[in-house]
Amino acid sequence: MDPVRLSVLDRSRTREGHTHPEALRGTVRLARELERLGYHRVWVSEHHGVPGVAGSAPTVLAAAVAGATRTIRVGTGGVMLPNHRPLVVAEQFGVLESLFPGRIDMGLGRSVGFTDGVRRALGRDKGDAEDFEGQLAELLGWFRGTSPAGVHARPAEGLTVPPFVLAMGEGAGIAARAGLPMVIGDLRNREKMRRGIDHYRDRFRPSVWASEPYVVISGTIAVAGTPEEARRLLIPEAWSMAHSRTRGTFPPLPPAERVEALTMTGKERDFYESGLTGHIAGTEEQVAHELETVLKETGAQEVLVTTSTYDREALLDSYRRLAAITSG
Repeated sequence: MDPVRLSVLDRSRTREGHTHPEALRGTVRLARELERLGYHRVWVSEHHGVPGVAGSAPTVLAAAVAGATRTIRVGTGGVMLPNHRPLVVAEQFGVLESLFPGRIDMGLGRSVGFTDGVRRALGRDKGDAEDFEGQLAELLGWFRGTSPAGVHARPAEGLTVPPFVLAMGEGAGIAARAGLPMVIGDLRNREKMRRGIDHYRDRFRPSVWASEPYVVISGTIAVAGTPEEARRLLIPEAWSMAHSRTRGTFPPLPPAERVEALTMTGKERDFYESGLTGHIAGTEEQVAHELETVLKETGAQEVLVTTSTYDREALLDSYRRLAAITSG
């Protein structure tokens, strides 16, 4: 297939029998490998109070990743802007860009907390996401020095940190109106994804941040020697999603063989099977064909891979195989 810009979002997923620190250090090690393989950027995520995710402070983790690498771009996928004051976010990214100039990305999302308890602990509620567009404008204003507050964001003001909008729901329209690059998923609902991309391109307004639309499609991609091995990479995350939908908590990733031995309720089985479908998974040839089809359908300039699994060596092998088939 034709070469494509390839990036990774690693959520620092915790695994059964392993600690949160191990998950975070695993993200840093993975970033070094991705840099060696020629990936364009590596992003980290923000989750609060989730047993299965260690990454709760993305700008802190991004600093560790950037410090352990030399050339790969590093950013967030994303900072959930409604959880924070825009000034503080601007300051954090200003520090990152000052320490690692020309390598930092600012991926921004509009989610607030995973549960009511987390939202209360953050001092937020679901309604805070409704003002995401205003929060975004305020954040970008701190970099441009246009805030009416009479305060200056140091060291952010005057720096250029590329912003990206994580498009969920209204996100495509917000990204278009702000004139920002957009990250959109997921690959399991191609028609919805295409509608969002069309909406974004039709309404895009050039800005100081981007002169034309820039689309990053995101989702799970698994590559292995056989289709069966690729499918096994999907099993731990599919079960964790099924568990969260039926029991209300998002657990650490279990080994695939333990999941395969489980006796599931009918509801659990339905969610589990749904979690295994719609992803791009298979051998190099199968993945190349399907990925090329998606890229032609969407016209996306970049792919952000979001795969999580228990077996970290198998995951790294998948990234190696993917890099080989997309490098031309």
